[in-house]
Amino acid sequence: MQLIEAFRLALQALWGNKLRSILTLLGVIIGVGSVIMVVTLTNGAKEFVTSKINRYGASVLTISKMPQTFITIEEYLSFQKRRDITFDDYRAILSECRSCKVIGAQRATIGKIVRGSKSTTDSNIRGVTWTMLSISNLNIELGRSLTASEDEHSAHVAVVGADIVDNLLGPGDPLGKEIRIDGAPYTVIGVAERQGKMLGTSMDNWAAVPLTTFLHTYGSHQSLSIYVDAGAGAEVMEVVSDELRVLMRARRHLAPGAPDTFSIDSSSTFQNLLGKILNSFGAVVASIAAISLVVGGIVIMNIMLVSVTERTREIGVRKALGARRQDILIQFLIESATISLVGGAIGVFSGILLAKVITLAIAFPSAIEYWSIVLSLIVSIGVGLFFGIYPAHKASQLDPIAALRAEL
Repeated sequence: MQLIEAFRLALQALWGNKLRSILTLLGVIIGVGSVIMVVTLTNGAKEFVTSKINRYGASVLTISKMPQTFITIEEYLSFQKRRDITFDDYRAILSECRSCKVIGAQRATIGKIVRGSKSTTDSNIRGVTWTMLSISNLNIELGRSLTASEDEHSAHVAVVGADIVDNLLGPGDPLGKEIRIDGAPYTVIGVAERQGKMLGTSMDNWAAVPLTTFLHTYGSHQSLSIYVDAGAGAEVMEVVSDELRVLMRARRHLAPGAPDTFSIDSSSTFQNLLGKILNSFGAVVASIAAISLVVGGIVIMNIMLVSVTERTREIGVRKALGARRQDILIQFLIESATISLVGGAIGVFSGILLAKVITLAIAFPSAIEYWSIVLSLIVSIGVGLFFGIYPAHKASQLDPIAALRAEL
């Protein structure tokens, strides 16, 4: 009963002094709100990136000129000097790798797609082997994927993203219609499942054509990326990775002990880097939130001290009626914790609201982490209890006679 009464008094105090309450809770609101917003956004980004990484499957290895993750400009410039991954490398792996399950290759550029008087700019033009669409787990919603024959004979056919249908092909069956990609004619044979937007950028503004056709059109002066589906199991991936490394080193005549002049990455490479980035980002945000919570706690302590002074006579009356020191102590601790908890709840609501606004504004993914809400509310209560100890102790130590004589 005492707890409920203390809780009721705390809410009355907050409602009776709205402006002072908002100013009192501001630090807690900012601290909790910023944590919730960042956790919601980073969790959404993590889920989105992980889903994109896993689009190629956890068993897919990537052979490329440069590693998928590097830290410094010096590393980037050093990797740029490496030899390109060529179409001959792809064909050699295709014919010699015994443990590889599925092998594909890809190159991409930015181009213009035209149909009649309509056109798209900055479209992603992909040259892919016929196996790449299955390796990337890209679902074909309408029509079909590329075939080995079309890849071998450099056919002018294309699988397109949903934006190409919306912006160029219009209503009706898009299959069989002709588009021009950077001036060359292609027949649409398939439409991929819509992927949506990321950071305001559409993921559906693309066209995939046979890699051989792509190389004839754009030349072979840029490095390829080779994708190998190794099959399930870490041990299998290690075996395939070792075989690929031996094949590539042999093709480049690298002496024993010489460093690799190519990179072999897996989805775990991306996930490890993503984890490090998010952890570093989280540590920075946690530090900022901690400062806000300390400031908010100090403000709450000051307001509680003011409250003790304003209610000195009330404390005297309660003690005269038999209230013990611990009763007064608990009452003010609960009030302090309640004030902080209300600030934490408002912070949680504000953080989620801001994250959703950002998601709607720039299509940045967000996903609520419920543990962060529970933890934020627990921390809010802890801040209130910690910074309420001194005012509560001061109130409990008041002499009842002196308190009753206090001026209202």
